[in-house]
Amino acid sequence: MIEELMKMLEEREEEMIKIRRYLHQNPELSFKEEKTAAYIADFYRGKDVDLITNAGNGYGIVVTIEGGKPGKTVALRADFDALPIKEELDVPFKSKEEGIMHACGHDAHTAYLLVLADCLILLKDKIHGTVKIIHQHAEEEPPGGAKSIVEEGFLDDVHAIFGIHVLPIAPAGTVGYHSGYSFNGRAYFKLRVQASGGHGSSPHKANDAIVAGAYFVTAIQTVVSRRVDPFHAGVVTIGSFDGKGSFNVIKDHIEIEGDVRYSNDETKDVMNREIHRIVNGLEELFGVSCELTYEPDYPPLYNDPELTGFVADTLSAAGDKDIIEIKEFPIMAPSDDFAYYLEKVPGCYFYIGCTPKGTEEPYFNHHPKFDIDEGSLLVAAKSVGYVVCNYINMKENKSSH
Repeated sequence: MIEELMKMLEEREEEMIKIRRYLHQNPELSFKEEKTAAYIADFYRGKDVDLITNAGNGYGIVVTIEGGKPGKTVALRADFDALPIKEELDVPFKSKEEGIMHACGHDAHTAYLLVLADCLILLKDKIHGTVKIIHQHAEEEPPGGAKSIVEEGFLDDVHAIFGIHVLPIAPAGTVGYHSGYSFNGRAYFKLRVQASGGHGSSPHKANDAIVAGAYFVTAIQTVVSRRVDPFHAGVVTIGSFDGKGSFNVIKDHIEIEGDVRYSNDETKDVMNREIHRIVNGLEELFGVSCELTYEPDYPPLYNDPELTGFVADTLSAAGDKDIIEIKEFPIMAPSDDFAYYLEKVPGCYFYIGCTPKGTEEPYFNHHPKFDIDEGSLLVAAKSVGYVVCNYINMKENKSSH
């Protein structure tokens, strides 16, 4: 079955590229992907699968491929939303939507998985067990789509889940993996400091919200430097400080918004606790009142060590001409709501190199000039194909996982 699947994928590489370019030209933002979802659903209509649309809290799609033989259930996921970024890439298939761009590679994720899923449908009689294809909406915008898909029970019968992300940190043909905590978790915060304004000449008759806010900006950096284990990753970013007023007026209130990142659940708890502690101290120190909104959204992403080893071993043993190198990648600083799936069931989220040919310093994901080597589509399809086939068809994998 594996040889047959790989041949089918090779023959349909141009189809993957065509789909990717169509999606790239027609991007839609998180929770607004109505036309993209319709395109995906239409791809499966008439095929021998169970098709569910509007899954989760948006336009999610779940396709169930029932194999011809008994076995376990494995899930595959690809996201399909775009970003509010004006594309600066000059390509024939440039985005038609002003200010919206597939700058993260979700068009590539969807394209490879559509073709891989179709090939698996054609081979379904040879499959041991069930394959669930999750086309997920709204990865980019919290609360995201993954959490709601889990909450609606779509993973209740799943034994393992796999997914990939294209990353321009290695050339096409490179597959990366990382065991354990692999992507950072993330939280959003907004702080409103309410003081009492006054005349710039008489600070003793007022209470300056800007001074209190400025102290908070400085103090919050000590959370990482003095409270987080130095062997763990933590980041605090102040993205907005809204204190604009008049030059000779003491401001009576300000608002600060920021982003918190953490590499594991222990650091998540530390940063949450310490930021609240600093806010409480701010009220006492400056005599102000504070309203803090602190919302953890995506948890740290944890790759099951056993299944990550299984992915690395499977691809190393494949001997495929298109999969040139399998290597361990470092922990990634971004966040991804695939982490919610991995909280529910064991799995592995691994990486497909996509650096454009001839590019020494590629633009990273979320850049207006982000681009990929489209040869990475076939690498993604083959890599996930090998993993799925080995997981569901090999007795040793069914017994050990």
